[in-house]
Formats: sequence, structure tokens, C-alpha cells
Amino acid sequence: MPTQFYTATSLDGFLATPDDSLDWLFPLGDINDTSYPDFIKDVGALAMGAATYQWMLDHVVNPDSPHHAPWPYAQPAWVFTHRVLPTVPGADVRFVQGDVRPVHAAMVEAAGDKNVWIVGGGELVGQFHDAGLLDELIVQVASVTLGAGKPLLPRAITSPPLALQSVRQMGTGFAELRYRVPRSA
Repeated sequence: MPTQFYTATSLDGFLATPDDSLDWLFPLGDINDTSYPDFIKDVGALAMGAATYQWMLDHVVNPDSPHHAPWPYAQPAWVFTHRVLPTVPGADVRFVQGDVRPVHAAMVEAAGDKNVWIVGGGELVGQFHDAGLLDELIVQVASVTLGAGKPLLPRAITSPPLALQSVRQMGTGFAELRYRVPRSA
């Protein structure tokens, strides 16, 4: 099963603003009108960096709020971090650091016959790419520009180039690009 980077990006290639905000993204449409509901059904394990995990805590789970929400994923999640982060009660979250290769092997085993999703950020996805472990990019390009921020994928990927598999319009706010990541010779 593939290891995928499924994400949204601004037209000028940023995942988030310089201060890790995603506020630009939500006015553009409802997540249920995207490919996400079908995508997440096929995910068996996921990985994310510390900034992505912290954003999830602060904006989705919001544990300090009287209206906090549960962790949104039933799948096991690996969080790559060099710092101590709070846990979410009842969530299968595993904190790791170092080389992505042994962690990827554990993720593939946990995922069984489902896909592995690298949630973000771009640097973590780059590490999976560098290790030859990234199979597919599914990028929803938004109809906004940010001018600066956290880059989609801070790597030069030129040889071999990504192979475009499909392009799909989603409402008036997004174009979804699906790329296969070829292996180097």
C-alpha cells in the first residue's frame, strides 16, 4: 500500500503562514466536499511533525477548552519530535525521533493493507522522500497566495521528476493534483 502526502497548499506553495496558521484554508470550502472523506477511509497509519501535532492540539482537540474534542484519528499516529509534547487521552499517538526508515516499517506493519499518510509538515515529508519511502503526493492547490510561510516540500525534486497522474477541480477554491513519486535510478 502506498505512503502518501495528502495536503492543501496555497497557490504559491505554502502549507501554512510563517506562524503555522491555517486560517487561510478554512474559508475556501468544506472538507466534506473534497476527496478527504474517501482518502481517510484507506489510511491505516499516519505520521506528522511536532508543529502539525501542536496545531491539531490547539485547534482541533483544544484540551484546555470546556468544548474540547477527541483526537480525530482512529489510526495509530507517529509524531516526529525532539521535544516533550502533551498527550491526548485515548489517542494512539507515538512520539519518535530520528531516522524515518525504521518508523516507516512500523507504520506499514500497523497499517496492514491500508495506506500510510504523512500528514505534514513539508520537512518531514522531505525526509520520507529522501529515504525513498514516499509513493504519492495528493496536493489540493488553493485559490489564494500567502506570500511567505511553511513550504509545501522544501526539496528539489528534479530527477526523476514527479509523474502527474490526475488533475481535478473541486469547487471554485481548489484544484487537486495527484503525482506518483518515481524512484531514482
